[in-house]
Amino acid sequence: MSSLSNPGQPNLSISSTNEYRDNYANSVQVRVSVWDFFLVFGTLSQSAEDQVEIRNYQGIYLSPQQAKALAGVLQQNLSQYEAAFGEIQLEARAPGPIN
Repeated sequence: MSSLSNPGQPNLSISSTNEYRDNYANSVQVRVSVWDFFLVFGTLSQSAEDQVEIRNYQGIYLSPQQAKALAGVLQQNLSQYEAAFGEIQLEARAPGPIN
């Protein structure tokens, strides 16, 4: 458990439930409705050039406000990462099989 405090802000206490698990995802699908954003996390593997398998394991619903806040936090952290380690390059298609 950790506690974060800022002047003028309420104390924030963060804890994990017994069900909490860390997982790796190299696939994230986003579905949007009027009411929420739905993020589906999974792992992607490619056994052949024409065969890709995605195994989804967790779906998370976010309000539009939380989705926008998440986008901001991710952008801030990506900027810091790139300042430290260099620009992240996105390729339209990765060469060879994806493992």
